[in-house]
Amino acid sequence: MGIEPVRFGVLSTAKINQAVLAGARDSKAVEIRAVASRDQTRADTYAAANGIDRAYGSYDALLADPELDAVYISLPNSLHIEWSVRALEAGKHVLCEKPLSARAVDVERAYDVAERVGRFLAEAFMWRHNPQTAKLQELIRAGALGEIRQIRAAFSFALADEQNVRLRAELDGGALMDVGCYCVSGARLLAGEPETVFASQVIGPTGVDVRLAALLRFRGDVMAQIHCGFDLPAESRLEAIGSRGSIVLHDPWHARKPGLEIRRDDGSDRISLEPTNSYRLELENLAGAIRGVSAPLLGREDAVAQARVIEALYRSAAGGTPVSL
Repeated sequence: MGIEPVRFGVLSTAKINQAVLAGARDSKAVEIRAVASRDQTRADTYAAANGIDRAYGSYDALLADPELDAVYISLPNSLHIEWSVRALEAGKHVLCEKPLSARAVDVERAYDVAERVGRFLAEAFMWRHNPQTAKLQELIRAGALGEIRQIRAAFSFALADEQNVRLRAELDGGALMDVGCYCVSGARLLAGEPETVFASQVIGPTGVDVRLAALLRFRGDVMAQIHCGFDLPAESRLEAIGSRGSIVLHDPWHARKPGLEIRRDDGSDRISLEPTNSYRLELENLAGAIRGVSAPLLGREDAVAQARVIEALYRSAAGGTPVSL
């Protein structure tokens, strides 16, 4: 007998939903049953356009639906913790878009609620679920690079629309929160938790960071250089450098064209991989945890540590000095 699909509702009609909806359509483990907007007409239109059965004119109305097991939250960053907590207290499991918060204490509070009510809360770093990421970890564990010494991570694209939520300070926008958080996640995955961080930022006209660069130092003298921005050309890169060579991912975060390039003094090799929908995989990972057939890949420890680093980077950038964690 098959496992019953996990029934999801979606809070908001944000553009990122399209990637998640596509992932759900490819899966037998999840079903998107409902969507909510602050406006009933918008919700109705969105549901009809995307083949979703139920549309709600408020987020609370969706959370009150007893037939939904879980919710996917794609609201602006400033609302992530509030609505994750409200969804958890309504008895729903939660997949919340990254980053949960730039404040570790708020992430701790959300997970306290999740543990109290016996529900899962997952931060939606879809790149962590892709086979490309697993292959990178496998190669490093096997000693392909020798001793890891340096990490380089970048994510940027040009964004000029000042009304975009990514550029609005009151919604916790900013380059670090939107794309730089991937670089932080990548560095942490490869090197653990940093001991000190030193960041510098450029603040745009709307009051958020439109460019940020940082140096993170980890135990064992491993260092990571990260940069992100909205006023830079499009770039997506993760490189792990060791005593014997390096591994470069040219599309680490979205993995639309997955593959790993291994570079050594005597030449380079490329490992090609088949494209796999990261959004489907993250949905299925949470669904498996809910149904008790697999463990969640990302949970409290990772999410709190991620917020702690983002918080320290902003503190360093504001003060112009290194910050110890």
